[in-house]
Amino acid sequence: MRELVFALEYEPGCNEVADALADHPNARVRSLSLHATAERLWRVDHATGTPEALDAIEDAFLDGDYYADCLATENCGATQTTRVLDRADNRLVLYSDWERTPTCASVPHIARDHLGDGVLFETRHEGRHYTWRLIHSGDGDVAAFFDALETAVGDCAQMEMLRTADTTTVTRENDGTPSGLSPTQEAALQAAVEHGYYESPRETDVGGLAGHLDVPRSTLTYRLRRAEEYLAKQYVAGERVAEERLTSH
Repeated sequence: MRELVFALEYEPGCNEVADALADHPNARVRSLSLHATAERLWRVDHATGTPEALDAIEDAFLDGDYYADCLATENCGATQTTRVLDRADNRLVLYSDWERTPTCASVPHIARDHLGDGVLFETRHEGRHYTWRLIHSGDGDVAAFFDALETAVGDCAQMEMLRTADTTTVTRENDGTPSGLSPTQEAALQAAVEHGYYESPRETDVGGLAGHLDVPRSTLTYRLRRAEEYLAKQYVAGERVAEERLTSH
């Protein structure tokens, strides 16, 4: 089995959920379940954020012009159904289902065409960044998948490859330590250290660092957050392994 992780960074006005999340930077949407057949797509999403953020996310999902994951730049005529399954002050669970038309396109359907049946999908949406994690058999044509995806996305989003690897193999650097960071995340961390972002007090802020790297502030924030999340989880996992080894002895 192969793992494929990439991100779409939507331009303003191209994705209503991305626009809502961009207006509420601390809000998140992640998939709990996502399935697709040749004709349909249905999914359950879990959103977190302030009540105002959840209102905006709910409106984006319930808007008739938005079809979950459809990449068509104009109304494709699909039959869309969205229901609120659960709502609290800081969380929202949504069910979405749509029946595609010949003009519809989506990441899951393009994946089915080029990577075969049985692909597993996991998504995370923060701001304008929509991260996809796919698990597939490894028998498909990944290059053709990305070519088709790039055509479908057009000018609405930029694609960024984050990781591709065998799911049974841990990628390691030359020094033998595991690496789950993309080259852009590693570059962001290196620049942050070199320019004093992690010093106390800080010698630069995100805006200054983004200007040095010539990337949007939101993009840099996303890359640093993902890199920091990975390193924190690796550290905690390493501590647990060390404790288990001490206990076993």
